[in-house]
Amino acid sequence: MHPELFKIPFVNVTVWTYGVMMVIGFLSAVFVIRHLSRNITPDPQLITNAALYSLIAGVVGARLFYVVHHFDQFQEYPLSVFAIWQGGLELLGGVILAIAVICFYLRHHKLPIRRYLDILAIGLLLALAFGRIGCFLRGCCFGKPTNLPWAIRFPYGSPAYCSQVYSDLKRNRPQPQLELPEEFFDVHNGVRYLKPYESLTEEQKRAVTEGQYRCLPVHPTQLYSSANGFLLCLILYLFWFFWRRSQRANNSKNTRKSFVKPGCTFALMFILYGVTRFFIEFLRDDNPFEDAWWIIYRGGTVSQSLGIYMTVLGIVLMVIFERMKPDKVTPYSPK
Repeated sequence: MHPELFKIPFVNVTVWTYGVMMVIGFLSAVFVIRHLSRNITPDPQLITNAALYSLIAGVVGARLFYVVHHFDQFQEYPLSVFAIWQGGLELLGGVILAIAVICFYLRHHKLPIRRYLDILAIGLLLALAFGRIGCFLRGCCFGKPTNLPWAIRFPYGSPAYCSQVYSDLKRNRPQPQLELPEEFFDVHNGVRYLKPYESLTEEQKRAVTEGQYRCLPVHPTQLYSSANGFLLCLILYLFWFFWRRSQRANNSKNTRKSFVKPGCTFALMFILYGVTRFFIEFLRDDNPFEDAWWIIYRGGTVSQSLGIYMTVLGIVLMVIFERMKPDKVTPYSPK
């Protein structure tokens, strides 16, 4: 866990590793998208502009999704909603808003939306994979305790550690997973707070780093999600030959082939990510269980229900795109 990369001297501004990994993912996605769209893009700058707009929309969407998901944290100080530099982003919300903005942008410039969405799907999952590494370095999106040999322990005071030493009724956990003596807590206005590591005695520091009160080993769900992103990115790239087959099908007037229409790769992204995200949530221990009216999977998390919705949406899009006529695009040959 390494949430802070470094601090800029004189201005005392912290550069967060999560943000750096998001930027790396963004730049990697732009590179891949520009490379794959080089034969259909009349102006490569259009792709760069679309990527910049999607980055802004992604940050806004990720923040909005986090605020809605953790609205109780902002009731006392509503203006803290805008304090993005303090952390608090959820990638899924960013992806949803970024896709919406890109669709509007492509339609505005009269570009073949479905063809670009196919390529965008590959870039999005690549960006997601790097973003989850940022989650690991930040310590969020942690997993449940486990005794598997690749389990990891987070440090004292991390989100995973705090989750274990407090009860969590939102996850049906009335008792803490790690019983910590009261001497490790301060009480302010009737609320128990974990003492800062610096204020602990040397004996207490050893107890929380090497002794019986250190963090329980947990699933590295952030790395699971990152590996899942890289794997799905590779699968979509391999599936992308259907997009190229669709071009050949148009040229040969053969329209009977299945899954060759533009947009099918994009639809497949929703199906694969929705299914895998649903099952990864079973190993996570951070998201609360929800029972809102729109929750389709009772007793699960918001992300699990969204995973089901994404899977259904992907199937619907696959059927729709299969029935639509292919885009009429004149191939662009870069000089």
